[in-house]
This record gives sequence, C-alpha cells and structure tokens, in this order.
Amino acid sequence: MSTQVFFWCNLQLSSQGAGHDEIDFEFLGNSSGQPYTVHTNVYSQGKGNKEQQFRLWFDPTSSFHTYSIVWNSQRIIFLVDNIPIRVFNNHEALGVAFPKNQAMRVYASLWNADDWATQGGRVKTDWSMAPFTASYRNFNTNACVWSAATSTSSCGGSKTESVNNDQTWQTQQLNANGRNRLRWVQQKYMIYNYCADANRFSQGFSPECKRSRF
Repeated sequence: MSTQVFFWCNLQLSSQGAGHDEIDFEFLGNSSGQPYTVHTNVYSQGKGNKEQQFRLWFDPTSSFHTYSIVWNSQRIIFLVDNIPIRVFNNHEALGVAFPKNQAMRVYASLWNADDWATQGGRVKTDWSMAPFTASYRNFNTNACVWSAATSTSSCGGSKTESVNNDQTWQTQQLNANGRNRLRWVQQKYMIYNYCADANRFSQGFSPECKRSRF
C-alpha cells in the first residue's frame, strides 16, 4: 500500500438500530513500511468498548489469508488462518451483555477513518493515491437463517438446520492446542487490550476482565 494511505477495511456481523449487536474484524490503515493493525470489537445492545488490537506475524498484503469469526451462544472466536487470536465468552451470568438475541448480517466495507485509525488521526489520507481497493475471495458462511416473515430461525425448532448442514460451529470451543495458540498470539502480538487500559476505564474494568482470556 502506498505511503500515507489510511483506510479502514472492515468485515463485520451487525444487526440494525440503536441497540444493535456487532462483531468487528478490521484492518486499520498504515504508512508504507509500518506494520498493519488488526482491530477487533464486540457490541451488544448498542454498547461496545471491547477492543483488542493485534500486529500480525505476516504482511497481510502480500497474499490472501483466511479471517474467520465463529459466533455461537457461548462464545465468539476470532481466527486468522485458523489460529485463534481472540475469544469473547458469554458472561451474562456476570451481567455482561452478549450478542445472541438478534439476527445479524455480514458486511464488508472500506472506510476513510483517518480521524482516528492511524496514529490517533494525526496523519491523514493522501487522496492523490486514489483509487483504493481491497479484495477478498473464497467467502464462505455457515449459519442459522432468520426468517423475518415468520420470526423463526432455521436452528430454532426440533429440526436444526444451518447453511451447509454443518452444526459443529454451534458448540465450537478451543481445545488445548487452540488455547496454546491463543496464548501465543495474545502474549506476543496483542498491542491493545481494553481490559488493561486503566486510563480509559478509570471507574473499573468490565466484569469479564477478571476472567482468564485463555
């Protein structure tokens, strides 16, 4: 990517409205030669502030890689090339809202976010380098299908069906190897964790921050 091109490339699951749910997998823009930042966030009932950011162990512009979100009623897993980089567990028992009661759609977009995404907005987009493009291939989804007409889900009845007839995602969790890989990524490549930002959350961290990330 050319020097001083600062765009936000976003893949998200999202519902609609002020009380929307949202799961974000985002690439923040950068200056040439600088590492790329992957920004993740989770919104439930319109409230986010659950950011974790990572510097990947490869150049994501040199070739295609696989970026995945597993979302079920127990947890959300963010994966890069099938390596988990983040898990957001359902901690409703602790009073933490979890996105499980609204249908969401998949959105892929390219945004100008030079007001915050690069060096806190200090460096702006060089529009002389336009047009800007982002590409993807081999998109695949497996999910329960929500019918607005009948207000029912294909996974809500006695006969549970999802796209591709693969049900494993509905209970998917990390095994020991997955937890070890998650620990490796979070200890070596995570550069921001909302659960460690005492300046931002001076009134105290969200309850899930007291639980193990692994």
